[in-house]
Amino acid sequence: MVREAPAWLVSLVFHMALVIVLAFIAIPSLRKNVLMLEATYSERIGEQLESILPANSMDLERNLETDMAIADRPVDDPFAAPPDLQSLDVAGSSATSHLAAPTIGTMLNGRQPGAKKAMLAVYGGTNSTEASVRMALEWLRRQQQRDGSWRLDEPFPDGGIDESRTAATAMALLAFLGAGHTHREGDYLPVVGRGVNALLRMQDEEGNFFREGPRHHRLYSHAMATIVACELYAMTQDEQVGQAAQKAIKYCGRIQAPEGGWRYDPKVDSDVSVTGWFSMAFQSGRMAGLEVSNFTLQGIGQYLDSAQLDEGARYAYQAGGPARLSMTAEGLLCRQYLGWPRSDPRLRKGCDEMLANPIAWDQPNVYYWYYATQVLHHMGGQDWFRWNAVMRQAIPERQIASGQDAGSWAPTDDPNDRQGGRLYVTCLCTYMLEVYYRHLPLYAH
Repeated sequence: MVREAPAWLVSLVFHMALVIVLAFIAIPSLRKNVLMLEATYSERIGEQLESILPANSMDLERNLETDMAIADRPVDDPFAAPPDLQSLDVAGSSATSHLAAPTIGTMLNGRQPGAKKAMLAVYGGTNSTEASVRMALEWLRRQQQRDGSWRLDEPFPDGGIDESRTAATAMALLAFLGAGHTHREGDYLPVVGRGVNALLRMQDEEGNFFREGPRHHRLYSHAMATIVACELYAMTQDEQVGQAAQKAIKYCGRIQAPEGGWRYDPKVDSDVSVTGWFSMAFQSGRMAGLEVSNFTLQGIGQYLDSAQLDEGARYAYQAGGPARLSMTAEGLLCRQYLGWPRSDPRLRKGCDEMLANPIAWDQPNVYYWYYATQVLHHMGGQDWFRWNAVMRQAIPERQIASGQDAGSWAPTDDPNDRQGGRLYVTCLCTYMLEVYYRHLPLYAH
């Protein structure tokens, strides 16, 4: 066939074959080299993503546009600046602070599915921190009672010494809300729905959520439940929840002690620990656009003035007592929400003390760690980078990984941990690991 074929046909076939061979040789060299990298956080400090990600939070925030591309669902400006709390009238010339929920509610926008991944990327969350949150929520789901509530003392080992269903239910719900799960949206609709119904049934006509338990749990429990109601209303605009939240906020104001804080009984005595929870309840009310008395906020500031040391850089449990790390962290968080600017030298000095006392399980103080995590997250920059580098490692490592208690954290020898028990410690650890998206930072960095 070759001998009988015309010369032009033989030449055509030969050159076509030659072109095909050369194409197989040349095309790969012309293709753009693409390096595919999959980055994950390891379980050990020193092998984290700091080697390829910028340490400075300002540099990280420049990557927001790219990070948002991996989000599950777009949201409206998830990094909208929160309202300038310092500009609010807390000096008493206006009776109430009533802000529209869409304005101040942006502080909770990081919990929305479309923003969570971006927030994690920007503020240093890891696969490990998110896996720990999921495990913790699963553990909490398994502990829910038939009536929708939770308990501090059972059905798990290492329960709390005293029982308060109000406190236990509020703390568990805060963990679900912190990850963006409500009774209307998320992966735990029946769990959160039953929990919310149980909590609302606890509220009386005055607005008080506390039903039964030891005296020293009374105001702690009500403040925690108020935070739940306010956050849930801000996230869902459920009118029934909103009415309960506003009633609870008004009750908080009515039982404020003359010196400006709260302790164990309505209108009697104050300490920084209980006052901190009430302060956060009022800030949650403002985030939800509810009416909050500026006179009440002013009273909180006056009480903190009486309990401060070192001109406000450190705080005692009660006025006249010695400074405590836990109270310093809680007091400074209150100051941040009451309007202290990021540049305040007292805030700077207090943060330096916290950074000198990072998380260490050989010296457990989960209550302090919880408040310090929030203060330093609001500060941002190198303050947050230094604290988070330890926090995101130490907290997941201590979580129970297998067995019936998988997902929980065991209480330590710290008296507060023994008092609250396993559910209390688990909830505080979960809040810390949700910090990346639980509240947007107060300050623009």
